[in-house]
Amino acid sequence: MYDISTMKPKRILFYALILLLEIFFLSSCITHHFENTLKLDREPTIEPDYSRVTIPGNIAPMNFIIKEDGISYRINASSSNGSHLSLNAANGIVRFTKKSWLKLLENNQGGEIVIEVLSKSQEKEWVKYNPIHLHVANEPIDPYLCYRLLYPGYEAWAQISIIQRSIEDFNEASLIENQMIDKNCVNCHSFNQNNPEKFLLHIRGSMGGTYFVEGSEITRTDLKTEEMTSGAVYPTWHPGGKYVAFSSNNVKQSFHAIHDKNIEVFDLASSLILYDTRNNTMLPVKEKDTIKYMETFPEWSPDGNYLYYCRTKQFVEGSDFKDVKYDLVRKAFDQASATFGKTELVFDAFAIDKSVSFPRISPDGNYLVFTLHDYGTFSIWHREADLFLLDLQTGKIKHMSINSDETESYHSWSSNSKWLVFSSKRGDGLTARPYFAYIHSADSIGKPFVLPQKDPSLYKKMLKTYNKPEFVTGKIYLGPRDFLRAAKKEPIKAIGNGN
Repeated sequence: MYDISTMKPKRILFYALILLLEIFFLSSCITHHFENTLKLDREPTIEPDYSRVTIPGNIAPMNFIIKEDGISYRINASSSNGSHLSLNAANGIVRFTKKSWLKLLENNQGGEIVIEVLSKSQEKEWVKYNPIHLHVANEPIDPYLCYRLLYPGYEAWAQISIIQRSIEDFNEASLIENQMIDKNCVNCHSFNQNNPEKFLLHIRGSMGGTYFVEGSEITRTDLKTEEMTSGAVYPTWHPGGKYVAFSSNNVKQSFHAIHDKNIEVFDLASSLILYDTRNNTMLPVKEKDTIKYMETFPEWSPDGNYLYYCRTKQFVEGSDFKDVKYDLVRKAFDQASATFGKTELVFDAFAIDKSVSFPRISPDGNYLVFTLHDYGTFSIWHREADLFLLDLQTGKIKHMSINSDETESYHSWSSNSKWLVFSSKRGDGLTARPYFAYIHSADSIGKPFVLPQKDPSLYKKMLKTYNKPEFVTGKIYLGPRDFLRAAKKEPIKAIGNGN
């Protein structure tokens, strides 16, 4: 630094002129840097597509790839809270630092983030596109997502894991890996009200059983009783935590040559059962109707007074499984006596020649989202499978705007009922990815966006599929070795009702 107090007037004038010249040349360089700018009246193509999406204020950096020609790129981002950042991307891959991204999100609920992209051509000309806008919701998202990661086939059990991934950053950890438990199949993780300290999961094989987690304790149980023809699957926790409803399914696979549908998974028989976690008893959910039905995919109402599920008439071997259509029904539940009332029809899918699966109710009790497809029960192999929203207050049903031309299947709600996560094969028609959508109301649903990744090209390179995504309100402090220790213990046998 120059000490002006010790300088003579002529020397002060000299350095002042030098400073003015530096400012002039610097501004000239900046002006020249962008003086040959071509403005295009469209947004740039980016991957993943985050344009005009509604995001939570606690989401990980929304990294993306610029899919426009150029030798270099400039990104300017600003937010409603007054934060600004700029970065260069020589290869078109945009990665925000966690610190800079958090500044854009900080105190920006209800605001927006504006991203400006410029690309530099071979001729050294700059192309400027219309800015990309991201709206920031007022409500946060649950901080963790739990999902099963596996290859998208029907015969590959070699590598299956259940992963917990932070939605707020890119940290992830294995909850359980089947390579550590004799390559048994792991599936059907289910949380009691998104609670990371109260959940269960199934293991099939030599270390099979239903594993219940309570805090840091894991209990291996065998829920199949003599009265059951098949094991317990598709669990749903009663809000009070005492009961878990399952369906017991005799599942078959069929392989055929129908285009885009080489496999069909269907039930030969299925029924509902209720497990009392405190008394270790399995009770059948009896049907008072004289007609024989197949029942599957149970789901409790948030107040615990109703059990929703999917039902169809008993399948007759030799008939065409394409004629099997499931309706959405429910039964009243008396929590004091653990008894059920008569079956009520909620949605008659058979009447429109369709079939329902995976009913999931928002924790506030306002909405139920289900998958609708042509026939059967296992919609993940049905390209036509779409998500529908039932307004439980008005009874109105609508086709959700978040659907694509590919399979939309398993879905679940955040604890505040404002975010829906669902599996979609819209990327390549084969591998499912987790997508988020903001649910403001039945008539106002945000454009879906895929779970952000540190490497935005990951989904193009990754062969595994994301299965059964579930929101969790916190981190699970258990890992594969904890489940391995539990798997070595003898399972506790559930008690049947003797009927």
